Amino acid sequence: MKPISKEIADLRRMGVPELVERYIAVFGKLPRTKNPTWLWRKIAWKIQEQRFGGLSQAAKERLEELIAELELPIGRENRAIVRAPRRREITPGTTVSRVWKDRELRATSVEGGWEYEGTVYRSLSAIAEHITGSHWNGRHFFGLTKRKAQ
Repeated sequence: MKPISKEIADLRRMGVPELVERYIAVFGKLPRTKNPTWLWRKIAWKIQEQRFGGLSQAAKERLEELIAELELPIGRENRAIVRAPRRREITPGTTVSRVWKDRELRATSVEGGWEYEGTVYRSLSAIAEHITGSHWNGRHFFGLTKRKAQ
């Protein structure tokens, strides 16, 4: 039996047709996509699960409890598209400010973008570009992120 690291390295070198073939061998069905990164990751996960074991029985039981607590509408007509919150999403009403050229600039998060001086912009970057006349990362311009050390 090959070491798992060797198997995964082999998967990463495979082309899409080989990955699809391996996916079918591992899962017993066609993949839903032919994206090579998605394919090798899913296959690698399944191989590791088979080799080292999956979730413990206690974890499986807890998952079943959590699933039973969910209240989801059933049926095609009741399906809603639920967007997962982005990690860096800011709550509407949040105000950010910055002093630029001896002037305090304030932008407030609103539904669908950012309000600056009575106008709603799609992003902080659009506001920064409006103010400076050149492209800026809006989060950096308003001090929400720091430049990475090089």
